[in-house]
Amino acid sequence: MTKIIVKEENNNLRLDKALANQTEYSRSLLTELIKNDKVAINGETKKAKYKVKTGDRIEFEVPAPEVLDVVAEDLPLEIVYEDSDVAVVNKPQGMVVHPAAGHASGTLVNAIMYHIKDLSTINGVIRPGIVHRIDKDTSGLLMIAKNDKAHESLAAQLKDKTNKRRYLAIVHGEIPNDKGTIEAPIGRNLKDRKKQAVVSGGKPAVTHFEVLERFYGFTLVALHLETGRTHQIRVHMNYIGHPIAGDPLYGPNKTLTPNHGQFLHAETLGFVHPTTEELMEFQVDVPAIFAEQIQKLRGEVKEQE
Repeated sequence: MTKIIVKEENNNLRLDKALANQTEYSRSLLTELIKNDKVAINGETKKAKYKVKTGDRIEFEVPAPEVLDVVAEDLPLEIVYEDSDVAVVNKPQGMVVHPAAGHASGTLVNAIMYHIKDLSTINGVIRPGIVHRIDKDTSGLLMIAKNDKAHESLAAQLKDKTNKRRYLAIVHGEIPNDKGTIEAPIGRNLKDRKKQAVVSGGKPAVTHFEVLERFYGFTLVALHLETGRTHQIRVHMNYIGHPIAGDPLYGPNKTLTPNHGQFLHAETLGFVHPTTEELMEFQVDVPAIFAEQIQKLRGEVKEQE
């Protein structure tokens, strides 16, 4: 049980904000506890908007975190390449990369634990072998480390920006420039913790783009990542007014139909092999739904010509 006394500097603040100021817990967690009547102020439960007073006695208990038991699952997995040090897999759209509380199965980690027997241990039992991630609704290539030495090498390449990552995306609007670079810092969205945003004081982020094809109201682009911030491509493209088509978080409600999620695909992946030091590069085609949408957009252009 956590017990605190409201400090003078937090007098007249909302309950959730005052608690966030005086504890190490996130505001979202605290708000959830308040919503479920798990927080008592002077022995009574209150709403999150309740204005606290100096000297208020607040008591609450945070439930123990869920212990995840990650098990191997015989899920379909396309292994593009594998040797004793690394593997490259083609993650399907809609698959989460690693387990989290409330989502302990059906992930890429569950699949690779079944199909790939040796995995690095650096990221523990929840993310064995995982060196980098792509979003649930992003398809494409990921590199997997099969031992700790390989993991350290691949992670260093990501940090030093020496590996190659090329994405394809369908974005809203017709981008006028054939090429461009978006250099804008990314951090937590101050108004919505589920989102990232371009914010002052955020982490440096650089995305290069090249227009491959223009349609009516949409553009097919290739994107090269120089950094790897959370939701980087999605945030940067939205920032310049061309959000990813189908993006449920950063895109507009009206988008391509049928909407099966964001049209973003990790097409090319390149890195130096941790042992042989050979430069390796892999490429996979976009998923069928992505290819079909491109053909549909091309057809619309022809109809207007």
